[in-house]
Amino acid sequence: MGEWLGRPLWEMQPSDADAYFGKVLKTASASVRSAKAQSLSTYFQFLELRHKTEIYHLTGRVIECPLDEMNRPRAHVDGRLRVPPSDAEIEELFAGWRDELAVCRKYATGARNYAVARLMADIGLRIGESRQLDLDDIRWDLGTFGKINVRFGKGSGRRGPKQRIVPLINGADRTLRWFIEDVWALFAGDHTRPGAPLFPSERKNDGGSSGRAGYEVLRASLDEATRRHLPAWVGRVSEILCGR
Repeated sequence: MGEWLGRPLWEMQPSDADAYFGKVLKTASASVRSAKAQSLSTYFQFLELRHKTEIYHLTGRVIECPLDEMNRPRAHVDGRLRVPPSDAEIEELFAGWRDELAVCRKYATGARNYAVARLMADIGLRIGESRQLDLDDIRWDLGTFGKINVRFGKGSGRRGPKQRIVPLINGADRTLRWFIEDVWALFAGDHTRPGAPLFPSERKNDGGSSGRAGYEVLRASLDEATRRHLPAWVGRVSEILCGR
């Protein structure tokens, strides 16, 4: 932006901003335009806070951001309505998936992938949130069905992880009890170890402890189950449930 302007960036005027965002970045994506606008605004905020008086004494110029409500690019908002599968369709998916567990080649990983997807459907967790859960995050003593401490919840506005407590409703408590009591030990993990993952990987860490199931593994499993048992929703179920 400074190279295009050809003079110190703090000399940029609204007309310069109009030309840069309206002509130079005319074909750029909305996200690129919005990101550059935010960078420019942050730069001028820094100048106003730290060097406004100094620049005025040296040049007589009052620092002011050239972006205003008229020429500031806006990030594109996806207005597509995401209509989820019906309850009957969700049950059709999981019923077929559940029947497969009796004959699948790797029962432990198959049951783990099923449990993660079931948890997402029942209480609205994302894959990224689910895979970060520890055994200690489940609090059976809270509420009627128990609650789960989602320590790495997705924050809004790029603010980073946001913790929240989620009740284990819609049968999520039964799914977790089955997984922990009948499946978890098959991964040969140490349930007494602090930070033991709720959904472990077959791979071990250097110290011999279980790692965490990978995001792509869990998502691919959901996509494959959808292809087999709910083909009309291929490519859409994971987009809705994963919330990536």
